[in-house]
Amino acid sequence: MNIQELIKKCKENNLQAQSQVYQLYAGKLFALSLKYSRNQHDAEDVLQDSFLTAFAKIHQYKSKGSFEGWLKRIVINTALQKYRKEPALYLVKDEIISEEEEVDFNESAIGVNDLLAMIQVLPDRYRLVFNLYVLDSFSHKEIAEMLHISVGTSKSNLSRAKQILKKAIENRREKLEKA
Repeated sequence: MNIQELIKKCKENNLQAQSQVYQLYAGKLFALSLKYSRNQHDAEDVLQDSFLTAFAKIHQYKSKGSFEGWLKRIVINTALQKYRKEPALYLVKDEIISEEEEVDFNESAIGVNDLLAMIQVLPDRYRLVFNLYVLDSFSHKEIAEMLHISVGTSKSNLSRAKQILKKAIENRREKLEKA
């Protein structure tokens, strides 16, 4: 059964079709969910909530653009919603960032899994802004609208996230060199 037939059956609330859609996309969407979550448990919650939302709103999908892209947008919005409900733990005032923080990344010194683990432990706002800007290519204006913050705060949060990651990478390299 092709994806268009599955979508049609999902619109008819066919549980078997919903299960097939889940099996097709759960892996990719879990990886995306993990990117925006603090840990695996939160990522699982986001994934489950995202599929519930997708199946509840599947009638809104009009076959314009990819279905996977539509699902990814739901996952990102679900993750952002989860963190909007929680009180902000880090208040960051608007600052003008004069230059972008560059991180020297040597793949032989640090693995992708290590880097993703470092991103996961960033404070929520920093992690969300970093992922949206660096990994998903949203503009600061779009991020500001999604997170209900100013463009300056988005830029400041990105800069601070990069500073934290740079320090974590440097610490990791030092440990590897000493070993």
